[in-house]
Amino acid sequence: MKDSNKEKIIIAIFLVIQTIIYIICGINKSYIHMDEAYSLGLASYERTEIQNNEDFYDNWHNGKYYEDYLSVDDDEVGKYSQVYENQKNDVHPPLYYLILRFAMGFAKDHYSKWPGIVINIVIYIFITIFMYLILKKLLKEQDRAKGKAIILAFVSSVTMASLTNVIYIRMYALSTLNVLITTFLHMKLLESEKINIKLLIFIGISALVGSLTHYYYLFYLVMLYIIFAIKYIKNKEYKNLIYYTITMAIAGIASLIIFPYSIQHMFFGYRGQGVMSNLLNLKEFLFNILAYIAIVNVYGFNNLLLVILIAIIGILIYKKKKENTNKIEKNKFVKMICIPTLFYFIIVAIASPWIELRYIMPICGLIFVLVIFYLYQLLHTIFDEKKSNKIIVITLIAILIAPAIFRIEPQVMYSDKKEIVQELGNELNVPTIYLFNSQNNRFLDDILLFSILDESYIAKDLDCTEENIQEIFKDKDISKGIVVFINEGQENDELIDTIKKALNLTNSEYLKRLNACDVYYLN
Repeated sequence: MKDSNKEKIIIAIFLVIQTIIYIICGINKSYIHMDEAYSLGLASYERTEIQNNEDFYDNWHNGKYYEDYLSVDDDEVGKYSQVYENQKNDVHPPLYYLILRFAMGFAKDHYSKWPGIVINIVIYIFITIFMYLILKKLLKEQDRAKGKAIILAFVSSVTMASLTNVIYIRMYALSTLNVLITTFLHMKLLESEKINIKLLIFIGISALVGSLTHYYYLFYLVMLYIIFAIKYIKNKEYKNLIYYTITMAIAGIASLIIFPYSIQHMFFGYRGQGVMSNLLNLKEFLFNILAYIAIVNVYGFNNLLLVILIAIIGILIYKKKKENTNKIEKNKFVKMICIPTLFYFIIVAIASPWIELRYIMPICGLIFVLVIFYLYQLLHTIFDEKKSNKIIVITLIAILIAPAIFRIEPQVMYSDKKEIVQELGNELNVPTIYLFNSQNNRFLDDILLFSILDESYIAKDLDCTEENIQEIFKDKDISKGIVVFINEGQENDELIDTIKKALNLTNSEYLKRLNACDVYYLN
């Protein structure tokens, strides 16, 4: 069998294994984050917020009313103009939502997590392939580089960060792919001695797609551009600089022609203004950096990053003590990848509105391979090839089994919420009231539960008196009790006591703390 065919078969086997892992994670995903609800709603609904409906508050609704926000109706299949309009009124570019809208057409008229997850599973096939191509270039001076690249690419795609990326119904998987494609194309550009128009076209297309997926991608792209601009100026390759700059300019202009609202979003919208404000406020810079390192430790390295860093520091101390002068072999690609990755990490740490894994998911894979690659190079300065390989294999195995030891799961799997979803959808599917404090508006964190309830009522900023409660539940069958949701900023015990008195209910049971509210069963 030819080496190329053997290589393709091995890659295919690993891709099948990772897909099976992704499907298992998808099956076990029991709930959705509010931003996932936004993804589904922005891709399918007639407006950005279901809460903007005139009849949303202070009316009884069935589950279909809320499910409509999470699904594409039969008569909406093939219509995409509303997606563009929603994104104009939101804070993100439209490409991912258009893809999601298309996929949702295969699960019409009902909520399904699978269109979003399947999109990400397909994207991750390409992510693993491009990670392999990147690693093959990084490792090309090493023995059995292809085999090492395949294994490392696979492990990087099954860390908790990657599994979260797959089952998180957002644009971050697509943005991850954009970053990797852009990186690989620039590695090829770094190898090129002459202008390669075809390669520049692909780089321009990659930049266009990336900018239409997520604005944070531009942090990575800008630093790559600066690196290559400096290289071309330093080497007096002005023709290359001109062609490269024109490519980026055309991509930028095309992006603005397709979605001119990007300017409004990035510089004048509330999210853009928040980013600019955070960039100017360095007070919490160190805290944010450390917080994101902690997140990368838990999800990017399955809780073993600190162990690896300690090992690296230990090797460096050992080398100094033993006066080991063996140096790491220079690799022209490492600097090219490391600088924009570090820049992206730092800027996102400062600019992101919350400290969340999702904002750095597009570079988690690159951080993973850079750290492992550096450890591997460092090991080669004190050990032979065989011992270095053994240590890396042990490290990767430890990373793979660490989630079972530390009981880590993908961040948006929500296995702890599986029971309440089943409970409220079946035996506790009783009249439900949400005492809603509009100052803490995170209703979409709970919309999935309301989509499975037969009768529910969102009481906005209700003056919770016995008379008002009795009026709301007039003509409702409460013989099997009621369910009460209460979000932040309210006196839960007082509210529960008032409802019990108003409806002559004697027992109250605390069911669950959800993402943004507490849930009680009264009977």
